[in-house]
Amino acid sequence: MAELDVPAGTTVRRDAGLYGYERALARRGLWPVAGADEAGRGACAGPLVVAAVILPEGKRGQVPGLADSKLLTPLARERVYAQVVRRASAWTVVVIPPQEVDRRGLHVCNVIGMRRALAQLDVKPSYVLTDGFPIPGLDVPGLAVWKGDRVAGCIAAASVVAKVTRDRMMTKLHARFPSYGFDEHKGYSTPEHQQALREHGPCPEHRFSYVNVRSARDRDRLLV
Repeated sequence: MAELDVPAGTTVRRDAGLYGYERALARRGLWPVAGADEAGRGACAGPLVVAAVILPEGKRGQVPGLADSKLLTPLARERVYAQVVRRASAWTVVVIPPQEVDRRGLHVCNVIGMRRALAQLDVKPSYVLTDGFPIPGLDVPGLAVWKGDRVAGCIAAASVVAKVTRDRMMTKLHARFPSYGFDEHKGYSTPEHQQALREHGPCPEHRFSYVNVRSARDRDRLLV
C-alpha cells in the first residue's frame, strides 16, 4: 500500500483513515495537532470564515459522522458540528468581513485568518495541518495537506465548524437582504444569485473586488 510522507521521518499509509495523520504525528511526539480550514473562499458575498480545531487523542477524538463539510448534508453538518465543539480540546473561529477581503485580497485574508484562528486556540498545538496551502510565520511546524478535509480528522473538523458558522451567518443576512436568497446559496455565484445581482445590484455584504459583483455595480451606475 502506498504511503504519504510527513515530516520527522514519519509516513502515513493511504489506507490509514481519517485520523492517520494525527496518529502518525502523535507517535513522533508531535501532539496536540491542530487543523485549520475555511469556508466561503469561493463566495462572492458574505464573510470568509476560518476555523481551527484540536481533537483529543483516542476514541473521544473520533467524531461520529465526521467528513469533509462539503460532503455532508446541512442536517448532518449540524450534528457533526455539535459533536466537534463538545469533544474538541480547543476550537476557534475567525470571521473576516467582505470589506476586508476586498481591501487585502482573498488569499492574504485566508492566511491571516488561519494565523489568527490558530493563535487564539486555548491549547497550544505542537503541529498544524492545513487544507491545501501552507501558512508561513507560525511558531510551530506545519504541513499543507492536499484535500486535507478528506484525509485528516482535525482539518475535517475545522471545515465543519467554519461551514456551519458561515451558513448560520448567511441565513441571518437573508433576513436583512431577502432579495438575494442568501439562505439558499450562502453567497455563492449560483444562477439564482446572478439573476438577483442583475435585478437588484449588489448589497453592502457583496465582495466588490469580484468581477461579477463589480459588473453588477457598474451596470447599476450606467442605468442611473
